[in-house]
Amino acid sequence: MPNETSIMEQVLAFHDKYDFNSFTAKDVQNALNKDRIDFYDYAALLSPAALPFLEKMAKKAQLCTRKQFGNTIALFTPIYIANYCENQCVYCGFNCKNKIHRAKLNMEEIEKEYQAIAATGLKEILILTGESRSMSGIEYIGEAVELAKKYFSLIGLEIYPVEVDEYKYLHEKGADFVTVFQETYNTETYKKVHLAGQKSIFPYRINAQERAILGGMRGVGFGALLGLDDFRHDAFCVGVHATLIQRKYPHAEIAVSVPRLRPYINGEETNPRDVHEKELLQIMCAYRLLMPFASITISTRERSDFRNNAVNICATKISAGVSVGIGGHSEKEKGDEQFEISDPRSVDEVVDALHQYGLQPSFNDYIRLI
Repeated sequence: MPNETSIMEQVLAFHDKYDFNSFTAKDVQNALNKDRIDFYDYAALLSPAALPFLEKMAKKAQLCTRKQFGNTIALFTPIYIANYCENQCVYCGFNCKNKIHRAKLNMEEIEKEYQAIAATGLKEILILTGESRSMSGIEYIGEAVELAKKYFSLIGLEIYPVEVDEYKYLHEKGADFVTVFQETYNTETYKKVHLAGQKSIFPYRINAQERAILGGMRGVGFGALLGLDDFRHDAFCVGVHATLIQRKYPHAEIAVSVPRLRPYINGEETNPRDVHEKELLQIMCAYRLLMPFASITISTRERSDFRNNAVNICATKISAGVSVGIGGHSEKEKGDEQFEISDPRSVDEVVDALHQYGLQPSFNDYIRLI
């Protein structure tokens, strides 16, 4: 029996399969007339030819979202517990070569952060570190996760990719979700922007979600840093990657994010491919129509007005009360941030905005029994 083609091989086979400039208005209309779309239709919806149909895409995406999720919008906040990093990524403020203030919170400091976040009413948290095994080891992260169970019902991780048994350990400590951004699916660009560190190993990173599921995680998240390379190809591959994982592991919950390249410390050297808000909404609507079941997160990288519109159309999860520095929830930040944010609203302010759109903020959709 021949070996099964890996998910990485399947995703990369799709990267250059379509010329996005070759799609026509008819291709877009055909896609919009279908109840369920395939990868060809998905590519058409990401093409320049789809931009004049953005209003129709948004209306269809909104109907699809309400059918799957009702009016509920999940709220969460990230907590950065360390910014030490061993990777040399040219687009990131945590780049190991950057001269920034590094910090790592101890458990007492982490608990103060948890207490400050829990006081806002939030029940979901995303724990982040820089990618440094030496400074943010698995045991350290596991201890932070176990401590988080005292305060939160849902615990996500955005850390360096690890092995199946390590994901299993973190899941046993209380982690539910793992998010890993591939950043770009163009292997040549990937080499150029990841100069050193474990992150420079493309295959290890792209297979992280599968390892997380095999380690028992309830769900996994995907994303590309839109603007690092051709955003249409990268967005297309995010959808293909997430869909293939869902098909292979139908019990796993799937989430996608839409981060755009943002200003960051020492970031003058990059040359981002502009992704404007119109194109970003196009990508989000295409994600929704390809993956009706997927959670779509819109972060504070985006303006408040855009985020309000996004959750009214197709996003189902929104961050609130965000600090991207180290230790910024309970007191003055102890370490520098990874990037700049554009929406500084508090949890109460985000909740009020959701109510104005007739949406129902959801602080918890999960009961932890142990």
